[in-house]
Amino acid sequence: MNDKPLTGKVALVTGATRAAGRGTAVQLGAAGATVYVTGRTTRAQQSEMKRPETIEETAELVDAAGGHGIAVRVDHTDPEQVRALVDRIEAEQGALHILVNDIWGQSGEPDWDKTVWESDLDSGLRLFRLGVETHAITSHFALPLLIKSPGGLVVEMTDGTNDYNVTNYRVSFFYDVAKGAVSRMAFALAHELAPHQATAVLLSPGWLRSEAMLDGFGVTEANWRDATENIPHFAISESPSYVGRAVAALAADPELARWNGKSVSSGELAKVYGFTDLDGSQPDAWRYIVEVQDPGKPADTTGYR
Repeated sequence: MNDKPLTGKVALVTGATRAAGRGTAVQLGAAGATVYVTGRTTRAQQSEMKRPETIEETAELVDAAGGHGIAVRVDHTDPEQVRALVDRIEAEQGALHILVNDIWGQSGEPDWDKTVWESDLDSGLRLFRLGVETHAITSHFALPLLIKSPGGLVVEMTDGTNDYNVTNYRVSFFYDVAKGAVSRMAFALAHELAPHQATAVLLSPGWLRSEAMLDGFGVTEANWRDATENIPHFAISESPSYVGRAVAALAADPELARWNGKSVSSGELAKVYGFTDLDGSQPDAWRYIVEVQDPGKPADTTGYR
């Protein structure tokens, strides 16, 4: 078995400063890829997220995992910055094989259960700008390079599978619409990429133990289970590496095209490809949410991780 199946492959992971983006970049590196990691927070400059994680740290983690990480500060709302990024990738690597659109626009806590008229309009429109437009801008410039190499993969990262989101109102008007737009992007890209032997997938992690989530619950990755005392269903949560391993498994699949246009979760793909989270478990969060959490049953992850 080849433990570096992505050696020679070039990936671009946007929104790679932290959370799912960082986890994905690192796991692509662990599989041998060269990974361009983009974001707005560097050691010299912080974004509106006001978080300590930086793209340089992510690139160093990619290197430590066995890949080659390249940090590039990019504001993906600026078409010229994205154009320059793709030009640089083409000049330096000559190809792009994997694009992960992971940029999100939520700064701070969302407006839980607020209608469109109760929500802050500026914040909502900013969320659209960061969480939706950035994906379109990046795809516009990156895909002409990606389709030059047969077998390319585009991952649209979201929150919730299509099956779940189509029947559940998600958080607020702006959050719900933004996630719905990303879902439809994956569908549209699948249609457009298929003639070029490339694949687009909509991928959702489960309840993610992002840096901000851990901070919010007052725990670390080492003692995250302590949070289940107050939030019992957090027991189904997963590390960012889990969804990263899902992306790496997809990218290494010689039958990747079977996933074109599909909506999948990290837990679903773990069953197909056999990868695990860092602790050796295989949490299936979205099945758990539907079958245990939403019906109001007591927290019990037996059979779900």
